[in-house]
Amino acid sequence: MAWVHEQLPGNILEAYNISVREKCESYLLFSGETSLGDGFRTFLYFLGLAYCFIGLSAITARFFQSMENVVKHKRKVVKIDPRSNTEIRHEKVWNYTIADITLLAFGTSFPQISLAIIDSIQNLGSRYAGGLGPGTLVGSAAFDLFPIHAVCVVVPKAGELKKISDVGVWLVELFWSFWAYVWLYIILEVWTPNVITIWEALLTVLQFGLLLIHAYAQDKQWPYLSLPLPRTERPEDWVPDEAASRKQDKIAGDECSELFQENGNIVDIFSIHSGDGSVYHRISGSEVAEPSNEHFQKNIILEDSHLLSLWKQQFVDAFTLESSESRKLDNIYLWVARIFWQLLLLPWRFLFAFVPPPHIAHGWFAFICSLIFISGIAYIVTKLTDLISCTSGINSYVIAFTALAAGTSWPDLVASKIAAERQTTADSAIANIICSNSVNIYMGIGIPWLINTTYNFIAYREPLGVQNAEGLSFSLLVFFCTSICCIGVLVLRRLTLGAELGGPKIWARLTCVYFMSLWIIFVVLSSLKIYGII
Repeated sequence: MAWVHEQLPGNILEAYNISVREKCESYLLFSGETSLGDGFRTFLYFLGLAYCFIGLSAITARFFQSMENVVKHKRKVVKIDPRSNTEIRHEKVWNYTIADITLLAFGTSFPQISLAIIDSIQNLGSRYAGGLGPGTLVGSAAFDLFPIHAVCVVVPKAGELKKISDVGVWLVELFWSFWAYVWLYIILEVWTPNVITIWEALLTVLQFGLLLIHAYAQDKQWPYLSLPLPRTERPEDWVPDEAASRKQDKIAGDECSELFQENGNIVDIFSIHSGDGSVYHRISGSEVAEPSNEHFQKNIILEDSHLLSLWKQQFVDAFTLESSESRKLDNIYLWVARIFWQLLLLPWRFLFAFVPPPHIAHGWFAFICSLIFISGIAYIVTKLTDLISCTSGINSYVIAFTALAAGTSWPDLVASKIAAERQTTADSAIANIICSNSVNIYMGIGIPWLINTTYNFIAYREPLGVQNAEGLSFSLLVFFCTSICCIGVLVLRRLTLGAELGGPKIWARLTCVYFMSLWIIFVVLSSLKIYGII
């Protein structure tokens, strides 16, 4: 013990002494947890964390499916030409660029944002902002940029190339993503060091609106606000019909995708989509062009007769353990392993069966319910990571930008992976990665700081202090440098292979390893800074 006290630096020694002197008295479910050894408790909490990742994977698959139905919604436009001929056409409600930023990136970042807002409300009355929140969001940004890019680059089939169709939009999104971290460094170290004013917080939030306007202007090629770059048009459908008609990837075991394939006679109860996917009831063009009361009544009948049975079938499928794939397995060990896996997933499958089918109300009910479940699981992840820090003695800031950042960013990874698999271009997969970073700063940090700075201005007439601003700024600098290395490789792949994702298997795997190495560099350097070693 004397040798330890002589050799360890001060910060590490303090953490070590605390872990030796005090036993972690916090617990997750039962007070009896504290009677177990800290090492065993840490192991159990890591298992719980892994189980939450499985649940996040499953619910994010449903989130993506509901978003497909939201984005594919079309509205009827009636145009009367001078010759008195009536032209009826159906136009998309959602612009795909805006959908990628608001629905996909903001939706998958919702857990970080909601948890940060809750933390800020609980922190009202304190003159300092919770340093753990920004640390988590910067760590989430690193996880978004490096590991998720690493996964997406190897997702396409061997030799398949998927490129960004609109490079101009990607450059706009990339600019605002980089600027977000430059801006954060300016307000932490340059403008008002170690404090945040109400105007800085307000400007941070408003920049999310500027991102949306600039991205939309680039997509529509507005003069003076867009880059005159050549582009190829994105496919008409956000997810092509051939991909939508296939069974969904079963990310965490058997999903309810078979349900939507088998009930092909279900129609959206609030609208008629023009797609030919098997999840929609086909109707003739005349019925769409000239809706009648009889057709509306027919929809109501379909709703009454099929909606409850459809929802009921989700619960039946949740408790159906042995699938047709399991019965085809000749190896008894593989069959047992599959049954065990399905039993392990049974609680998640039952819980997520409460999510409404995604083709009701354009998918909005399923979209909102999925976000609620994702946020709930993310909250459990935060509790588990706090307990891991408590029982293991690992610095809470290190936990924040590693385990906690990975947990809250897991929906980003799953959503980008699905987009890279099912879409014909790389636009949505990469936009989700890049724009999630912007959302994390502009909304995930901006809104909580705006709440706290407003309260401090009213209550104390002083700005909001920031704890550990030096360590956070160092992490920002490391992240900025490694981000340049990451984007440089994506540009190099575009110039040499012609696409950002996919390609020859050897090059895809090498790129994957390179991206993961950048993430490890970020984690190691940030951890060393936290512990005062550098």
